[in-house]
Amino acid sequence: MRTMRFFVFCIFNVLLLNISVAPLLAKPPTTPKILFTSARDGNREVYIMNPDGSAQVNLTQHRADDLEAVWSPSGEKILFVSDRDGVRDLYLMESDGTNVQRIFKRETYRENPTWSPDGKQIAYTNINWVGFIPTIYIATLGEEEEDHLVEGVDPAWSPDGTEIACVVGSRVTLVNVDTQKQERLLPKNAMFWQYNPSWSVIDDKLAFSWNKNPLPPDHKFGVDQVPREWAEKETIYIVNRDGTDLKQLVDEGEPMALYPALSPDGNEILYTQEINDQFQIFKVNVNNEIQTQLTHIIGLSLRQANVGGDWFDPDYALPVAPQPHFLTTTWADMKTQD
Repeated sequence: MRTMRFFVFCIFNVLLLNISVAPLLAKPPTTPKILFTSARDGNREVYIMNPDGSAQVNLTQHRADDLEAVWSPSGEKILFVSDRDGVRDLYLMESDGTNVQRIFKRETYRENPTWSPDGKQIAYTNINWVGFIPTIYIATLGEEEEDHLVEGVDPAWSPDGTEIACVVGSRVTLVNVDTQKQERLLPKNAMFWQYNPSWSVIDDKLAFSWNKNPLPPDHKFGVDQVPREWAEKETIYIVNRDGTDLKQLVDEGEPMALYPALSPDGNEILYTQEINDQFQIFKVNVNNEIQTQLTHIIGLSLRQANVGGDWFDPDYALPVAPQPHFLTTTWADMKTQD
């Protein structure tokens, strides 16, 4: 009897201890937030801020490089890239930066993560160092199997879940998730050098960066460096899903504009631009083209002081559920029902 009582007493204490020390699950933000990468402390870290640039907070606080963070559709989780285990790979954490876990057991070089709109799957770029062939894969969270989609980079999942915009051969290309059929976003005669596609949640618009100018005739690509005066002409565009209504939002001739990220409502675009030899994050209003600088702090050792960005807005979020990778409602379906 004493043994049984002691056993029960131990179990009770363990349960009590777990209840008292177990962290509460982080909740999604209740106001719009932006994730971005900053090297202000000497290495790249994942930060969060308000859409006006205020309240910038370091979420990762790790000596490794942490970057390319993206919100889950519900805002409960954050997917990001880190080399904390030696190789750049994909990690998951709570919305407040706690409970960091690696996605895959098999370590390899993965980057450019994007979520499916139902929160069940992710797509990303895998680099094959043997032939240096970047390839986009799709995986279901909680599983080790990876499905090949296309050779390319910069995947961005469409709001309806049917296709992924990515860069194939330096051109933004739309790839059907089921059939793998490819379709170029712009006409075949459009110049390449198109990168970083980004969707808005509520309509069929994409932002991307593009240098539409041909290289100088005497330039030998792959031998000489790309001329700086030519590279500076890369800037930000927005276009309909069918390639119509192409609009340039940031002037050429300024420092190059990179890494666009459309806000969920499609009204603003984050982008990165070099100011005084340091990258900073800006946003531009799609309707009136007013530009606003959001970051100003310089990096201690890296030129890429502040780069990238990913939006979260609770008004356009997938409803919170206990197990987000088993959800079946998509953003597009939710907004159609509203």
